[in-house]
Amino acid sequence: MTKQLTPIDVLALGFMTFALFLGAGNVIFPPGAGLAAGENIWPTAFGFLITAVGLPLLTLIALARVGGGLAQLTGPLGRVAGVLLSVLVYLAIGPLFATPRTAVVSYQIGVVPFVQDGWRALLGYSIVYFSVVIFLALKPGQLVDRIGKYITPVLLLGLLMLGVAALLFPAGQMHAPSEQYRSAPLIQGFLQGYLTMDTLGALVFGIVITTAIRDRQVSETRLITRYTVLAAVIAAAGLSMVYLALFYLGATSGALVGEGVNGGQILASYVQHRFGVAGSALLALVIILACLTTAVGLLTACGEYFSRLLPLSYRAVVWVFGLFSMAVANQGLDSLISVSIPVLVGLYPLAIALVCMSLLCAGMARPQNLMRPVMLVTLVFGVIDGLKAAGLISTAGAWIDALPLSDQSLGWLLPVAVTLLAAILVEYLRHGSLHQQQAGR
Repeated sequence: MTKQLTPIDVLALGFMTFALFLGAGNVIFPPGAGLAAGENIWPTAFGFLITAVGLPLLTLIALARVGGGLAQLTGPLGRVAGVLLSVLVYLAIGPLFATPRTAVVSYQIGVVPFVQDGWRALLGYSIVYFSVVIFLALKPGQLVDRIGKYITPVLLLGLLMLGVAALLFPAGQMHAPSEQYRSAPLIQGFLQGYLTMDTLGALVFGIVITTAIRDRQVSETRLITRYTVLAAVIAAAGLSMVYLALFYLGATSGALVGEGVNGGQILASYVQHRFGVAGSALLALVIILACLTTAVGLLTACGEYFSRLLPLSYRAVVWVFGLFSMAVANQGLDSLISVSIPVLVGLYPLAIALVCMSLLCAGMARPQNLMRPVMLVTLVFGVIDGLKAAGLISTAGAWIDALPLSDQSLGWLLPVAVTLLAAILVEYLRHGSLHQQQAGR
């Protein structure tokens, strides 16, 4: 008889999921967007919640339905296409961009205010940081206990103090929105949610969550799906509250900072203004813990996936990817961001289309007939948007540039919707024709 989790275990699982998602970008981007949005904070925040909370939640639900792995989700695409997409997602969210970014951002915000900045300081911090990350990732079955029951409560307490202070003691009044957030605040918030990388993160965290559940002797598929969804809902609720508080903090902190500052500088200015040196120490703790837990989840996910794909053990993958991430982190944040943005712009449409199509095609006899054409069109437009974001091309043709929201890197929406409708129509006609042939016999 399969074991069932207690309510405390489910809550700890939800806390672990929350901590896996809450990385540096999740703490930094909302205050920056809130400052720029000003009086348009709420439509901006709503757009942000769509991509930073709603899509990751749907992703975890889609993964739970198919067993928790990205490989199962990409199954209808065919083995080669599925593996290529999975490898791209895992590398982007793992050792190439996201994992090194957690180290560099936590260093710049949590450590630089207290030490002399330089390559030696970054190297020393990254060695200590990734030593802890690798140590925690080497025992994936203990993540619920180590992160969900111990680290996350400390992280939540720090965030709670910061959020309550922002709501009860704002630094000032909201200002008029900046130019970008004046005409289309919801779209700007939607695009800012891209930068958290949480939908891509959800694609790889599904296997971490299901592994954590199975390691607690839960073997029944129905229960694994149920606990994964409950953990996702708990994490989504927590993330939403944190984001809204940080948006409000940014929107009311215009008197403390100038235009064009990033979310990390806004947070640092606010905590220094409200709490002094103790505030800076609190912020450092929150940022470092947030980054640490995310890095552990990402490294664990990469270890689980590549140890199944390649003839390497889980421990070997964790060590190789952990050390590689440390090396990349020492290249600096600016170079990481400049390279990662075009990749994100290209990959995110594929991730969104994959999740939405998986949910739409649930229970279909031939899901590949809808998924393959839609994903192919999404790939074409994702590559175009990625090349434009990288500055390698300035235009993709008059008709493509004329598509709705093309200037916002969302020009893929209309072609993908048209492709989906056409695929549904073809499938309906094919099914009707087959039914008539069978009836004629």
